[in-house]
Amino acid sequence: MLRSLPKLSPLLSSPRTTNINIPRFLSNSLRCVSSPKTITRTQTSTGRIAMTTRAPIRPRSSSTVSSITAEDHVRQPKLLKSTDDDYDGVIVEVDQPMDATTFVPILRSSISHWKQLGKKGVWIKLPIHLVSLVEPLVKEGFWYHHAEPKYLMLVYWIPETPNTIPVNASHRVGIAAFVMNEKREVLVVQENSGHFRGTGVWKFPTGVVDQGEDICVAAVREVKEETGVDSEFVEVLAFRQSHKSFFEKSDLFFVCMMRPLSSDIHMQRLEIEAARWMPFEEYSAQPFVQKHDLLKYISNICSAKIDGRYTGYSAVSTSSSFSDKKYYLYLNAGALKSSL
Repeated sequence: MLRSLPKLSPLLSSPRTTNINIPRFLSNSLRCVSSPKTITRTQTSTGRIAMTTRAPIRPRSSSTVSSITAEDHVRQPKLLKSTDDDYDGVIVEVDQPMDATTFVPILRSSISHWKQLGKKGVWIKLPIHLVSLVEPLVKEGFWYHHAEPKYLMLVYWIPETPNTIPVNASHRVGIAAFVMNEKREVLVVQENSGHFRGTGVWKFPTGVVDQGEDICVAAVREVKEETGVDSEFVEVLAFRQSHKSFFEKSDLFFVCMMRPLSSDIHMQRLEIEAARWMPFEEYSAQPFVQKHDLLKYISNICSAKIDGRYTGYSAVSTSSSFSDKKYYLYLNAGALKSSL
């Protein structure tokens, strides 16, 4: 029989525990447990004795804490680096090589993040060496905006509102150079490619304005490239707008009057079949010029300019409140001066 236990104090509301000796066979069994436990005997309010085990509380090691912190950090979603534009959109320039499996989850997390920030348009500039990401971007809802030799620009519209992303550049800009010397001779060329190849038509030097190039600068460059003649810009005499002229794009074509600074011709044989100084009247009398209204108008304008009956638009260097860059404003300087 068990010895009589002392009576419990009526002031205690919790059970009292006392340690007891563990039989050897039970002690040996407990050693199999990975962590040591303490066995106690408890007298309950009904007088019964219960045996319980307690495992000691050990502080968590620093290595475990570091491991959990690292895991939590990994679980944080990665986002694409972006910069804000002026219209509540973001611009992303992808530069790190990655496959679609890695890229798509990051892209989705980024779009979700931008949506929470209230962003609208997403511009992704994809370099040519990451062309493998084009397909996953398109499958995620992006579409082509424009392409350059070294990158493709794709766009995405986030909100459930009408898309206001501006379309790609709609116009190409070209020039024609009316270069006349003191003998009333005009500089003309025959092309060995394009619409005028093999027609025998003499025309003004023409060309396309490069990106970041001013019209007045492009006219000087084209004259030099095609004929070797140095010149300076005088005025824009007229300009024409046409549509669906180059891969569905519209076209702006500026007729520029130039003053020659040299006379020797050294033509560019890659594009030019022949070049010469021709009396203006002979140029204007060509059947091709007289047949087409556009060329006839241009010829009449040049003739009026020669006789002092027409004034074009000179280039005035100016600036904008939006930028420190210099721009050219083309205006009728003589008429403006007389009106002031």
